[in-house]
Amino acid sequence: MATALVWHEKMMWFDAGTFAGPLRGVYPVQPGEASENPEAKRRIKNLLDASGMSDALTLIVPKPAEEADIRRVHTARLLNEVKEKSAGFGGQLGASSYLGTGGYEIAALAAGATIAASDAVIGGGIRNAYALVRPPGHHATPDGGMGFCVFNNIAVAIRHVQATHGLGRVAVVDWDVHHGNGTQTCFFDDPSVLTISIHQEGVFPRASQGVHGALNEVGTGKGYGHAINIPLPAGCGGGAYRAAFERVVLPALDRFKPELIFVACGLDAGNNDALGRMALGPEDFRWMTKAVMTAADRNCAGRLILSHEGGYHAPSAPFLALPIFEELSQTFLGIPNPVAERIEGQFASALLPHQLDAVEAARLAAPLLQDL
Repeated sequence: MATALVWHEKMMWFDAGTFAGPLRGVYPVQPGEASENPEAKRRIKNLLDASGMSDALTLIVPKPAEEADIRRVHTARLLNEVKEKSAGFGGQLGASSYLGTGGYEIAALAAGATIAASDAVIGGGIRNAYALVRPPGHHATPDGGMGFCVFNNIAVAIRHVQATHGLGRVAVVDWDVHHGNGTQTCFFDDPSVLTISIHQEGVFPRASQGVHGALNEVGTGKGYGHAINIPLPAGCGGGAYRAAFERVVLPALDRFKPELIFVACGLDAGNNDALGRMALGPEDFRWMTKAVMTAADRNCAGRLILSHEGGYHAPSAPFLALPIFEELSQTFLGIPNPVAERIEGQFASALLPHQLDAVEAARLAAPLLQDL
């Protein structure tokens, strides 16, 4: 059973607009480049090639998602806005997302890449898959782009597999440093989808923006209990994330018993990332990958799809990603990991008392886990 990499160079050509890091590039901010730019993701692909890891992967070249796929999740208003701006000179989607000319086609390709990963895993012959995409998706709501996202790639893929493959229960584990507000919103009243977001508390979106990953965001109506948030204090390393998985994420997956698991795979909880304040290293991403693979083995015959989200420190992102690919493919290259070597001894991975308190608060707030 192989591991697939879904990749298309065209996704690296997405124009994310004139920003200066996360700030809009308008006066009084001197214009610059968006944090979400091709460099970090292209470097991941380059390291996979240069290290020989690509030889162990099945390459899938995706096609754009059809309009019908996108409209299972997104409103006609958003779709028309994206198409109109794409056909012109581009433009803002809210305050924190942008697309340039031709951006609709590339955003549809990112959603299509996540669909292609899903089809490959469900169709057999592929055990798990990684869609290395841009633009990212987990902040996109049914009616709006946000946080560098245009369409919600994972949500579009979930509705695709439910509609075309007849799957029922699907779970999403989001370990991006920012809250997966868009994915949560897409399924907030839907008991067929479990969303779990482990994120730095309050970093993005802000509380003033409504949905931001608070403990009391647990779903509504028939979806009550099917949204779980684990907001962690800044500065958490491997100890806190492992506690969150062992006490909340893995028990929730086992109780929900999904037929397919998605991971919103942001690397911006890495210790060098400018858009977060967490302290994860390469071996922490390896451990989380192993954990979610084990959950997939227990519940859904190993069927697992990772779709790339954030991760903005271009030099270190490839070395955070490589252990993920090693675990997915069970191909261990034995090459030095300079990021792991650099941070060894710098960041305590022990679970601190206030971090454990945050994990326990998340466990107690989750209706799905209250009788455990």
